[in-house]
Amino acid sequence: MNKRFLTTTLALTIGFSTVGMVQPTIHPIEVEAATTNALNNAQAVNAKADQLIQTGKSLIGKATYSNTTYKATYPYKFSCASFIMYIFEKNGVDLATYNEDYMIQQGTPVNRNQLQKGDLLFFKSKKTGTDPDHVGMYIGNNKMIHMADTKQNIVISDLNGKPYYTDNYVGARRVLPTLLSANPATKGDKIVENAFNYKNKVTMSSTNNEASLRFTAPGYVDFIYRKSGIKLGTTNLKEQMNVGTTVSRANLKKGDLVFFNSVKGSKNPSLVAIYAGDHRLIIPSSSGITTRVLMVDYYKEHYITAKRVF
Repeated sequence: MNKRFLTTTLALTIGFSTVGMVQPTIHPIEVEAATTNALNNAQAVNAKADQLIQTGKSLIGKATYSNTTYKATYPYKFSCASFIMYIFEKNGVDLATYNEDYMIQQGTPVNRNQLQKGDLLFFKSKKTGTDPDHVGMYIGNNKMIHMADTKQNIVISDLNGKPYYTDNYVGARRVLPTLLSANPATKGDKIVENAFNYKNKVTMSSTNNEASLRFTAPGYVDFIYRKSGIKLGTTNLKEQMNVGTTVSRANLKKGDLVFFNSVKGSKNPSLVAIYAGDHRLIIPSSSGITTRVLMVDYYKEHYITAKRVF
């Protein structure tokens, strides 16, 4: 899939990020603890993989290949990578990317003779560059499910069935359970889970109104952290950047706050995000709560700092 040509509603509009001065009366808030899950043990990971496989199979005959359009309702349209992103997201695992060149940097590498259901498989047939140009998901018995091309669409293929799969294989990554919460859940896990739980429940605004779940970007961040038992003490973006202790980008952990500018080199933040682990960002903006990966050029170029507040 060529990420440059994908046109979706995933575009990020930065707005309301620098506002947040207006604060309504805050009523006592009940802290919500994340559900401690056992999704880091082999049995539960296997069950999650089965869910992913079931979702993928359910789309056979209902989706067509497109590297220019992403359509998450019938009739579905996916590239190879956006198909993978979709089936993971539908089962509560947010990869935060629809590009295989970022997916191959997530999780942990796996040898081909040690593949497990749910592992991501990567292939490269083009002779230039280093990024993979195809991704599928391993489903067991030496087979994978993938959005193949415009003729086949979603199919299940044997990894030894065609020279393409043997000659162009470049590696596999295990994203289960690395993208899931630990057991027991850490403080960072709780923050991230609360952020995902409210992703589609809040409305972004120029003011904060907790009763109606309307927030500025820093207001949303303050709300999520209070839900997780952490008081930032401010809904102002610049003030939030001064809370906690500074951590390097290389040492980010789930629940850290990450700040970006709109002008390269500026120390004035225009955007705040919650680090969700494994390069993922949860970003409140005028377009809603979106998820992205930190490897995207924009976030590399506009990164200011990160703060640990717990």
